[in-house]
Amino acid sequence: MTESGGERVDVAIVGAGLVGGTLAVALAAHGVKTAVVDQLDPGTMTHRRFDGRASAVAASGQRLLSAIGIWPHVAGRSEPIREIRVSDDNAPLFLHYAYSDVGDEFLGNMAENRHLHEATFTRMKELEGNLRLIAPATVSHMSETADAATLHLDGGRAIKASLIVTAEGRVSKLRAAAKIPVTGWRYPQIAIVATIGHEKPHNGIAHECFLPAGPFAILPLPDDAGVHRASLVWTERADAAAAYLALNDAQFLSEIDERVGGFLGRLSLIGPRFSYPLGLQFAQTYTKGRLVLVGDAAHGIHPIAGQGLNLGYRDVAALTEVIVDARKLGLDIANPDALGRYERWRRADNLMMAGVTDVLNRLFSNDVAPIKAARDVGLALVNRVPPLKRAFMRHAMGTTGDLPRLMRASP
Repeated sequence: MTESGGERVDVAIVGAGLVGGTLAVALAAHGVKTAVVDQLDPGTMTHRRFDGRASAVAASGQRLLSAIGIWPHVAGRSEPIREIRVSDDNAPLFLHYAYSDVGDEFLGNMAENRHLHEATFTRMKELEGNLRLIAPATVSHMSETADAATLHLDGGRAIKASLIVTAEGRVSKLRAAAKIPVTGWRYPQIAIVATIGHEKPHNGIAHECFLPAGPFAILPLPDDAGVHRASLVWTERADAAAAYLALNDAQFLSEIDERVGGFLGRLSLIGPRFSYPLGLQFAQTYTKGRLVLVGDAAHGIHPIAGQGLNLGYRDVAALTEVIVDARKLGLDIANPDALGRYERWRRADNLMMAGVTDVLNRLFSNDVAPIKAARDVGLALVNRVPPLKRAFMRHAMGTTGDLPRLMRASP
């Protein structure tokens, strides 16, 4: 306890979601005394009806989760992505990736977000000596002095730390209070998400078909009680999505079946449907004083390439390395050189991916004949040039560039 009656830790994180929770685990696993605060009860975040999404954890993200002890708790509930097939509506040309073309690591693993949450919370409990989860609790504001920052919670509780991290998501209260500008825009699209059962096995193949309204993805999930399952991410025009969501189950499945094309056999709907507005945004700076932004608080992108969570995981690995290195040198972990290194390291990668996903969405979400012909030729060209295809695959796996130690093959 500090003199003011508050708790003292090295790092306090606001947001115990997939990025904030993973950062808390990574820091605690390296001996950094950490507190993480969230306004939701952990049981809410792991409930089937809270988040219907599943995430493609890239190979580099799996390396991170393995290194910090989360992956063993989710591995049995994940499905390897062995192949990826990208097609453009009904065009005969397509792009096909197979993990065996680049080595023995899978392209990624699909896991339901609720299972990733459960695995993260389980690992938090194993690290209770260095990690405190404070939830449900609400942060009222943050204050800062020359040598520390304090999170003030509703009810009078306070947590003092050398560094505060906001992992609150796209609508970050601490980012707004710090007056960090955000640039971005909404897409005229809605993502409809559901889990479907299907008669024929998916064989670990992820399908992404570009339709005029946006990408339509069928992502492999592990079987459950003998039922083959997949996660559906259907991007639809915002002005049409409500009508599809209002259909009864039979009508909704008929619309899915029309887009899937029958290759998975008879379909069924498992659980509720979800919808999420889509947009792009990025903060103009990732640090201010003793405040740092990670994940969607720093950058939010279109899900067209399934890279949003993986960018957050790379933030986690980079920030953990910067903090651990600063502690080893006996430095203040919020010193400008360390935090500047984190921002430079992550900003270029995040901005590049934001630009790529924005261009891809605009290029493929239309049925303009000349554009469609050009992009189909582009898909076929990449598919027929092995070095180029392998480069794209490694980038999707997150195994290229200046990787943090926790994401290298031998961390």
